[in-house]
Amino acid sequence: MEAVIFDLDGVLIDSEQVWDEVRQSFARAHGGVWTPTATRDMQGMSTPEWGAYLVSSVGVRLSPGEASAGVIAEIEKAYATHLPVIPGAVDAVRAVADRFPVAIASSAPAVLIKVFLDVTGLPVPVAVSSEECAAGKPSPDVYLLAASRLGVSPAACYAVEDSTNGLRAALAAGMTVLAVPNPHFPPAEDVLAQVRVLSSIADLPGALT
Repeated sequence: MEAVIFDLDGVLIDSEQVWDEVRQSFARAHGGVWTPTATRDMQGMSTPEWGAYLVSSVGVRLSPGEASAGVIAEIEKAYATHLPVIPGAVDAVRAVADRFPVAIASSAPAVLIKVFLDVTGLPVPVAVSSEECAAGKPSPDVYLLAASRLGVSPAACYAVEDSTNGLRAALAAGMTVLAVPNPHFPPAEDVLAQVRVLSSIADLPGALT
């Protein structure tokens, strides 16, 4: 194995609930009606995809670009007050980066990935947002692009994920996948059965062989 690629939301930042709360509040403020499946449907989507989803499936009365920009602005405000880094995540990434090239492959917009890296100062030379790809997770595109920029074969990469769509994306990319299941939005059991499951991100450095 030659590299480790991390998801961001739910793996390094406890942000899935923040995204969910902001999207729901924003949607309702702009004429939308939240559906029972909306939260899980949007997990892993790229920014253009979930912006369009808010309009077409939730009923937000804005353009997709206006919807995504509005939500991202609210997330930036929330992060400026408190960046919810998961305990042990920064130390885990530093420990892994001492042994492997590392990257981030995230559905988060690039501006929010930059906020995370600026605040933590982590040595992550490659950070890819699915905004740069044709499709978000569960498509493997963002993982394949991250591996390409690292100059490493996908088959030689570990991927660290927390959600159903993220795990499916990393598996589809042909990577060795480690799951740190999101306690708020647990991944599907059939997907977890295909990967190695860790109890916390702090366990990651010791799990890499």
